[in-house]
Amino acid sequence: MGWIRGIYTDSIPLQSQMEKEILLQVQGMDCANCAQTITRTLQKSGFEEVRVDFLSGEVNFEFVEAKKVDQAIQEINGLGYKVVGRSDAVDKAEPPDNESEHDHKNVKLKFVISSLFTLPLLLHMFLPNLIPGSPYLQLLLCTPVIIIGIRHFGVSAWKSIRAGVPNMDVLIAVGSLAAFIYSCAGLIQFSGTPEVHNYLFFETAATIITLVLLGNLIEKQSVHRTTSAIRDLHRLQASKARKIVIDNAVELIEETSISEIQKGDILLVNTGDRIPVDGIILRGSGLIDESVITGESMPVSKEEGQSVTGSTLVSEGSFRMRAERVGKETTLSQIIEMVKLAQHSKPPIQQLGDKISAIFVPAVIGISVITFFICFLAVHLSVSKSLMNAIAVLVISCPCAMGLATPTAVMVGLGRAAKKGILIKGGNTLESFSKISTVVFDKTGTLTTGRFKISNITIHKGDEITIRSLIVALEKNSSHPIGKSLVNELREHEITSNNFQWKSVTEDKGIGINATDSEGNLYSIGSFVMVKHFYKDLSHTIYLLKNNELIATADLTDELKPGAKETVDALKQKGIKVILVSGDRKSVCERVAAEVGIEHVYSEQLPGEKLSLIDSFVKVSPTAMVGDGINDAPALTKASIGVSMSNATDVAIQSAQVILLHQEDLRILLEAIAVGKATYQTIRQNLFWAFFYNIIAIPIAAAGFLSPMIGALSMAFSDVVVIGNSIRLRSKRIDF
Repeated sequence: MGWIRGIYTDSIPLQSQMEKEILLQVQGMDCANCAQTITRTLQKSGFEEVRVDFLSGEVNFEFVEAKKVDQAIQEINGLGYKVVGRSDAVDKAEPPDNESEHDHKNVKLKFVISSLFTLPLLLHMFLPNLIPGSPYLQLLLCTPVIIIGIRHFGVSAWKSIRAGVPNMDVLIAVGSLAAFIYSCAGLIQFSGTPEVHNYLFFETAATIITLVLLGNLIEKQSVHRTTSAIRDLHRLQASKARKIVIDNAVELIEETSISEIQKGDILLVNTGDRIPVDGIILRGSGLIDESVITGESMPVSKEEGQSVTGSTLVSEGSFRMRAERVGKETTLSQIIEMVKLAQHSKPPIQQLGDKISAIFVPAVIGISVITFFICFLAVHLSVSKSLMNAIAVLVISCPCAMGLATPTAVMVGLGRAAKKGILIKGGNTLESFSKISTVVFDKTGTLTTGRFKISNITIHKGDEITIRSLIVALEKNSSHPIGKSLVNELREHEITSNNFQWKSVTEDKGIGINATDSEGNLYSIGSFVMVKHFYKDLSHTIYLLKNNELIATADLTDELKPGAKETVDALKQKGIKVILVSGDRKSVCERVAAEVGIEHVYSEQLPGEKLSLIDSFVKVSPTAMVGDGINDAPALTKASIGVSMSNATDVAIQSAQVILLHQEDLRILLEAIAVGKATYQTIRQNLFWAFFYNIIAIPIAAAGFLSPMIGALSMAFSDVVVIGNSIRLRSKRIDF
């Protein structure tokens, strides 16, 4: 990928735009907390517009002089990470392959191992008579989990402390380690006595680590879509091209790599080929499937002098073209860059715990320290008792319920959504769903089915049955999508169409079909290109002629999806603004918008224009984008929520956060929004209880009125409340 960031326009390639940011490639980031640590460190040092993406290992900030960049690199390296590339370097080597897949497997392995050791500890807590509860067995089971937790969370916690910006990992590490140390101290002091069980919190220490690892795993599974979307886009690019060269006045055709094509090269493209780069047709013509760029399913005719787009498919035809935009200047390359830029510039959703961690973490540690000194100096308790009270504060404030709050609700919510045919990628999506106030729809394949039907046939000469039979007789000889749609629509006239016997049939690619009968009559059927020189009304889809005289016209429409109008009406009733954005013609878009009740329409939009529109909508209010084409991928990524249909392109699916499996009925979108809002509401309720518990329990523990046993019971009760509230989401009634 290119290093220079910019904004796509039709006339200005990304590379030619002025670089306004510095991009550093950093190794060693494996979680959102790592990104948060680097962000706060650079912001404290005066860097502006800092954005860190731990998935791609990229750190962006506003353009500064080279010395200032050196300072940023030194600070990042000082945190324990490693800067391996910079965009302002003379030799801009490509960054190393993303290691997110390896990180995902690593976290998954840690979670599985931790779960195996934690499960017996939890079972003993609730079933003491069935599960052995030897203190030393508990220590043995907890120790591997603690080692995993300290290695995983402790490193991030230590880096954030060194940066002076303690994150949530500090609380996780301190809480689990405090519970473990407290338990070890109790085991040593009261070993062999019945009281020892009052001081054992091994299950608490292990549970904290295991549950937070689960949250990390869910996060990594959801964000892996970014790199896979970009890989899928790269796969659409052609790898080889046929280059025409002249050697001693002899014309030769050489197969060459796409990377070696230069601007001005002459290329040969045949049926079935992907056009290698953007260019202009010099000789010949073709029927081009541009769905990878425009999202529209109907191929378009391209002739001499017209431009063609790289990576689009030649359905029929053969032509020579001159390369005009190559490498990263091609349209698809710029779409790839837009997907990456939109994902990168999208601000990460901050979990409630992260938002208050900067206050909560030092506050708890401070209360613990104050508790020790008050107990020892003012109350004159023993060092052992004072230490126990201080550690009790940390134990009682362990984020166990906090760790349960999000993953339990997310798992239940995602499970309920999946049963309804809704795939939601990760818990962060649920938060965004709860705030959506604008929904933007693409047209083809989203509001409409993509299957064409005849809306009207106007007969100027002849009878209706004859005209319909004639259309079938002619279009049976065409492989064009419109021809196939016409034959399918008029299949009841298949038999009568055999009345027309042709002496000759020729197809003018991209224009129409000409056929001559036994009496010498010439019949023609085609698009407006066929009649534009002598017929003024060019608003119809199909024109039928006999001996060059117009005898009928036909209009095709893309039929609406079931539930499209009901979905739009329901959204509007909830005060949600609905917008149609499409690459199709203005007249077609306005017709579809009128049928479903959408007032705001943006037609003939290119991928870059779609992205700009979504960006402007997002700045005003949280926006969901519903689409299905490759041209929608940047907009889906840029939107607050990207929603894709399951029959969409792979890139659109990978770029979206929500996939609707039952794409035939658009009303499933309403269920997706309702489940998302209900799940996020459950998360908020869980977090409220978790924090409320800490607010009440910490002062009681600090005052010395809370025994370890009561603390353990209250903590268990808080966990039960959180889990029970999440389970309630499975069966509660959810209305949009």
